[in-house]
Amino acid sequence: MLSRVVENTSTYNLNNQDMLREVTVKIGLERIDTQEGVIVECLLDSRAMGLVMSSEFAGKQGFKFEIIENPIYVRNVNRTFNKEGPIENTVEVNIYY
Repeated sequence: MLSRVVENTSTYNLNNQDMLREVTVKIGLERIDTQEGVIVECLLDSRAMGLVMSSEFAGKQGFKFEIIENPIYVRNVNRTFNKEGPIENTVEVNIYY
């Protein structure tokens, strides 16, 4: 159900209609190798089929990337491929709330 992790939701320009449909929650993400953690606000998305975070965010936080054998091609609601390209890496984290 977690579709993306954002560092600061105030950077998004949301209108009142969007705010009524968006649910966020604060969670902790902990690096497996060092047990260091960070508290983030994440978006809950009932249509998401997995847990996703941006590679930029993961890199800034020092998460260790693992290349996946078969990239996952992401489609938008209108069935076009997402402009950010396929998901090519995973990270292992502990999530707490």
